[in-house]
Amino acid sequence: MASLDQRRKRLGIGVTAMILLILIAGSGFWLYRIIQMPNVKATDNTTIVLIPTGSSFEDLVTILQKDSLLQGEGGFRKVANWMKFTDNAVKPGRYEIYSGWSNRQLISILRAGIQKPLNVVINNVRTLEELAGKVSFFIEPDSQALLSEMINPNTLSRHGLYKESALTLYIPNSYEFFWNTNANGFVSRMQEEHDRFWRQDSRSEKAQKLDMNEQDVYTLASIVEKETQAASERPAVAGLYLNRLNRGMPLQADPTVVFAVGDFSIRRVLHRHLAIDSPYNTYKVQGLPPGPICMPSISSIDAVLNAEDHNYLYMCARPDNSGLHAFASTLRGHNQNAIRYRNWLNSRGITR
Repeated sequence: MASLDQRRKRLGIGVTAMILLILIAGSGFWLYRIIQMPNVKATDNTTIVLIPTGSSFEDLVTILQKDSLLQGEGGFRKVANWMKFTDNAVKPGRYEIYSGWSNRQLISILRAGIQKPLNVVINNVRTLEELAGKVSFFIEPDSQALLSEMINPNTLSRHGLYKESALTLYIPNSYEFFWNTNANGFVSRMQEEHDRFWRQDSRSEKAQKLDMNEQDVYTLASIVEKETQAASERPAVAGLYLNRLNRGMPLQADPTVVFAVGDFSIRRVLHRHLAIDSPYNTYKVQGLPPGPICMPSISSIDAVLNAEDHNYLYMCARPDNSGLHAFASTLRGHNQNAIRYRNWLNSRGITR
């Protein structure tokens, strides 16, 4: 029979073992809780987090706490340290963060740089400045950084462009980008999309058959775009302008005069507008202007490449508010159409 001392010794060992087991279990649960249990609470289940280029780990924590995403900052910091998520591991970008994520899940996504891409839509702009402003709403660089890259002489030379024709590099569409794409990356991507666009549907070959380069087609398409809002009419309008170019006649396109004046609210082009000295005034300057007057839609570009074959040399807006045009092959016919349109404008008090 065991002595009293032996029983006490065994009891002490048992108590010690139980305490150790409790401590181990407690530590294990604590580790499990800060590593695996939910620590992210996002509004509406998901939140978009933007991490700017050059952010440190402390910057990242500040960004996460600004949106109150971390329920426990201390646990996040400990797990980040264990997972070697330091300043050098922070990757800029646009991240979609889900409510209920653990610290391990959140850090794994951020450390791997698994971003949520976005669609950058470019269309319906008149100038590079307007384009840069529009794109800056989507990606990290501001409008000035984007514009500086767009008109950088080295950039223009690399793409075979000059400032007036720089807009022709940008084909209207929706493109998927990562938010932290820099200005150079954006312009380079647009060059790739530009080249892909002109390779499709034999567009480059069609331009050559018109004895035009891609910039010329784009520029003429921009005039067609502003001349008519009716896509069905654009091939006819394009054919008319090609007829005038081929005959050495000035385009006499009112939209180019509006661009030259710089007042895009003009509804009626007057003689004082036609007198402006500008390379964009196609009443005074022969041939195409030095660059596009807007970013044309793809339908307008294709309208030039697939222009209607007809004898029209003149057009005038119809006096019916339809936005369509009355076409004529002779100046006499055009003058008759113009008189009807002017009378219609006057009857409605449209003076500018």
